Amino acid sequence: LEQLKAKWKKEKISTSPEVLPEHIAFIVSKLTGIPVGELTVEEKERFLKLKEKLKERIVSQDEAIEAVSNAVLVARAGLREKNRPIATFLFLGPTGVGKTEMAKSLAWAIFGDESALVRIDMSEYMEKHSVARLIGAPPGYVGYEEGGQLTEAVRTRPYSIVLLDEIEKAHPEVFNLLLQVFDEGRLTDSKGKVVDFTNTIIIATSNIGSDIILTALREGRPMEEIKEDIQRLLYRHFRPEFLNRIDEIIIFHPLKLEDIEKIVALQLERVKSLALAQGVKLDFDQEVIKYLAKKGYVPEFGAREIKRLIYQEIEVPLSKKLLKEGLPKDKKIKVSLKDNQIVFE
Repeated sequence: LEQLKAKWKKEKISTSPEVLPEHIAFIVSKLTGIPVGELTVEEKERFLKLKEKLKERIVSQDEAIEAVSNAVLVARAGLREKNRPIATFLFLGPTGVGKTEMAKSLAWAIFGDESALVRIDMSEYMEKHSVARLIGAPPGYVGYEEGGQLTEAVRTRPYSIVLLDEIEKAHPEVFNLLLQVFDEGRLTDSKGKVVDFTNTIIIATSNIGSDIILTALREGRPMEEIKEDIQRLLYRHFRPEFLNRIDEIIIFHPLKLEDIEKIVALQLERVKSLALAQGVKLDFDQEVIKYLAKKGYVPEFGAREIKRLIYQEIEVPLSKKLLKEGLPKDKKIKVSLKDNQIVFE
């Protein structure tokens, strides 16, 4: 018996899985949110397929996807200046066309988590005295111990997407801080601590030129024809030294009805996944997708109303049906359109 036990222990040791360096790197990266210096095979594959991953969530914005994908690839290949952020973008376009969704999708695709998004609403920094909140209040002032809203967020999560929403509303002093970040890849907070921005992607969004873009959509003019008009408008709003430090200025196209249909289909896939987790299989008729897209399509607002519409037209009535009928597991529900009303059967 002792001989058999000894043989079993020997075989167990000899067949134990080997822990390789890439296994350790993967665990460290997952726990800290910090990519390892040397790319693992899995990471290389993820970066090479970044464009395809973004297209899973972003509809009809191929130019933006191409630009951000290329910037990340170049940076992770080491062909980027070390003392600057990975990339800096200015996203232009009407509301609801995917500017913020692109930032969220980048955080998800690169870092595996949308929480790697640092979002700053620049409309909160319109006054000169409010600018200090980005780097922290001066010593002796209220909020000094809390740190800056921008610097503290990046210090806590140095590998992140920094989203500066509605940048055109920020006070001119804000741009002095951003120029330091763009030039040196760092920012000093009110306590004198230096915060590293070289592992961030900075995305500023703006609605400047939205009226020009929407007019072009109504008139059927291609985006190429209005780029010069928008550029002139930008130089009237922003300082040249700020615009010249942006890697890519990207115009997000207005969404057409067929684009909204694709977005509705994506959102319904999310609902299907949630329902399936409860043991309910949903089958959406194509007419339902067209109905929701048409009802929620307003060119000026893009896809902004779609989530709310799906919540009201699908999620709420479906929840009532499930709770009322106590449907058994593995139940199939057909969602279709009858007399211009969504029905669940």
